[in-house]
Amino acid sequence: MRGNQKIKILYLMRILYECTDDVHGLTLDEIADALSAYGVEAERKTLYDDFEVLRTFGLDLEKRKEGKTVRYHVLSRSFELPELKLLVDAVQSSRFITRRKSVELIKKLEQLTSKYQAQRLSRQVFVSNRIKTMNESIYYTVDDIHEAISANKKISFQYFHWNEKKERVPSHGGKVYRVSPFALTWDDENYYMIAYDSDAEMVKHFRVDKMIRLAVLDEARDGSERFRDFDMAIYSQKTFGMYGGTEENVVLRCKNGLAGVIIDRFGQDTVFFPSGEDAFEIHVKVAVSPPFLSWVMTFGSDVTILSPAHVKDEYIALARRVIEQYQ
Repeated sequence: MRGNQKIKILYLMRILYECTDDVHGLTLDEIADALSAYGVEAERKTLYDDFEVLRTFGLDLEKRKEGKTVRYHVLSRSFELPELKLLVDAVQSSRFITRRKSVELIKKLEQLTSKYQAQRLSRQVFVSNRIKTMNESIYYTVDDIHEAISANKKISFQYFHWNEKKERVPSHGGKVYRVSPFALTWDDENYYMIAYDSDAEMVKHFRVDKMIRLAVLDEARDGSERFRDFDMAIYSQKTFGMYGGTEENVVLRCKNGLAGVIIDRFGQDTVFFPSGEDAFEIHVKVAVSPPFLSWVMTFGSDVTILSPAHVKDEYIALARRVIEQYQ
């Protein structure tokens, strides 16, 4: 019992963090009982001294008198409850985090607040019903990519896709990619690595949860000049669904009612040029791809591609293929 005195203050801090908050407090007797469960004896006088040490350390500990009862509360913490709720929601909504890892992460987030507030964070029912990746190794992949970026090294990996039998199949005949990673981004509920491909001499992006057999190479990265003025927000803005395509300056005519949609997609700095009484034109740089053309198609006659002509032709060809499918 006496041998545990050296770690008493650590147990005391754990008890206060886990069992108290702004609403719930503990009396001295309750604190002494909780310490006893850890095999630690505590006298009232020594507890007062320990409280002062914790306050000096930075613990926001408040003593409250409620009638004849005095209780101790931990008030502020590193993360407040609304912040933890935000983090839990982010974990739940992330497709690239597996169900099992989502539950593990939320359990760890719950440990950052009191057991009472942790109950308000328990929303695993939503996690189990969400579409999640099946690639459990994504955490090690992300860690390796960060290590490579920090060490200025290239990486190698293979890509895979799912076949009709729900089997993982290496893409492009098991091709091994050798690229220079520069950034990671979260777009459209998926995690992507932005890298420079020396062989293709271009910037590419890869779904992190589709990468397997990743290794950090003992070879310095290439393409740093491509990333000196690289803006991830602009890159994501013009790349629909992180689908590759040729960059084009496209002119669109949009009905006025779509102003909010256009601002959400291209940003508030997008210039609107009035076009008649009920529409406006925008000039945007986008990667012309099937996802971009499909995005335009979702608005029917409310969005029209004005130029360039070959992009209009691609759009018309896509529309015809869709119609022919139902004829």
